[in-house]
Amino acid sequence: MKNYSIILLAAALSSCTSIRRHNAQRAACIAPEELKKDIDYAYLKLQKMHPQLYWYISKKDLDYKFDSLKQTIRQPLTPLQFYFKLQPVVADIREGHLALRIPREKFTKSRIKALEHKKGMFSRFEYHIQDDHLFIIENKDSIENIKPGTEIVAINNIPVSEYVKKYRKLISSDGYNTTFQSYFLKDVFFNFYTAENGFTDTVFIETLYNGTKQSHTLRRESKSKKDLEKDKEQEKRTREKKLNDYVAFSNSYNRNFKFLDKDSTTAYIKIKSFSSDYSDKFYRESFAKIKNADSKYLIIDVRNNYGGSLHEINNLYSYLASGPYVLIKPSQLASRITPLRTNYFRKSTPFQYAFKSLAYPTYVFAQTFSTYKKDGKVYYKMKAAKPTKPNKNAFQGKVFVLINGGSFSASSIITAKLKYDKRAILVGEETGGANDGTVAGFYSYQKLPNSKINLPIGLLLVQPNIDFLNTKRGVSPDITITENMQDIIDKKDPQLDWVKNKIAEEIENK
Repeated sequence: MKNYSIILLAAALSSCTSIRRHNAQRAACIAPEELKKDIDYAYLKLQKMHPQLYWYISKKDLDYKFDSLKQTIRQPLTPLQFYFKLQPVVADIREGHLALRIPREKFTKSRIKALEHKKGMFSRFEYHIQDDHLFIIENKDSIENIKPGTEIVAINNIPVSEYVKKYRKLISSDGYNTTFQSYFLKDVFFNFYTAENGFTDTVFIETLYNGTKQSHTLRRESKSKKDLEKDKEQEKRTREKKLNDYVAFSNSYNRNFKFLDKDSTTAYIKIKSFSSDYSDKFYRESFAKIKNADSKYLIIDVRNNYGGSLHEINNLYSYLASGPYVLIKPSQLASRITPLRTNYFRKSTPFQYAFKSLAYPTYVFAQTFSTYKKDGKVYYKMKAAKPTKPNKNAFQGKVFVLINGGSFSASSIITAKLKYDKRAILVGEETGGANDGTVAGFYSYQKLPNSKINLPIGLLLVQPNIDFLNTKRGVSPDITITENMQDIIDKKDPQLDWVKNKIAEEIENK
């Protein structure tokens, strides 16, 4: 027991030292020549590992951008300052999964625990971005009596429009899609802001509502005993929470199923994320209920779904297919050794490292035999690229799918396939993910040697099994219907309402 306590103490001291070292390195300035080496390192790794680097930009143009960036590095910069220079060039590659990790301050366990006992300052609002303007669309706690539709004009006397313009350059969707940025930026805006300005306990904001400007001070309030008890209750994993993939942070479910009418004619499935957790059971139970109810219509809502598990969308498609199908084309790699660059030991504890070391030969064997070469290209064996039979409870009725600019990655893969197979009517707006596929699958996490910034590189080219459109855009809807900020504030849903009215019209005509 004494030795065990010594080991725990040593681990704790090591962790504290590591955090101090990280934060000191994050605050230190790095010489220009060292930063230029990081730029070259990043580009070299991209060229070696990324299977479709020049999909949306020519090699000549990308060479020029990286070279031009190096010319601008004339003075020492901190890692954070360097991030704001390098990431816009990475974003110009126009591959939505490809982005540097912003260098954040690390916190000790005591600081994390202290923050957990306080309410969020910005996270208690819901936001909407329109052009270079940031609006509050929901204020559940009625903080400072700020009304939905209020624009945040400035934070600590700095115009918000400057932040929006700056942060927009850091975000890239797949190809030349224009709908994704505003959806994603509203979710990550304050991630960028706090990385730049730190976690403070108060902030001064200026707002504009109906032509009237006001000033407010937001505070990071301490949670009450009731709040802390509610947090504990939300963390409990009930059967319902598991099945619908409950997210305690947002107090919501990733998956929901219900019938929209008393006679169960129309079924509705909302999927916020293809997380795969308990998804097999969710779809098995949901589609059994749909079959038992003899529903004629099904609405699948993947709006604001940034993607996730390929296994989950392949499984979902098996409940929608009218016959045997292949969801994706063979997934291309840059080389046969690429799967071995996935940082097998990344974030391993000493115990995990020891266990993984024993299993490593098996891992290498499995990864090596998961690749094959055809027509001079290297591919990775994926279950979703093999013929799949429809599930016995596959839905035979009419399918509508709701999409918007927040439908990304796996959401775009499945909607592109559904549209191509004429299995669903897509309603909404162009997806944020590309119609013709994306680069993701699994990643190699590269750390730039001098700035220590992390660069995760997607290694698999994942494309739906369709004839490509080569538009370099997202999946386009069959019926285009957009929602505006007032619709969101008023809890109106013009896209879902259109589908409901269409179904009612068809039933009436029958």
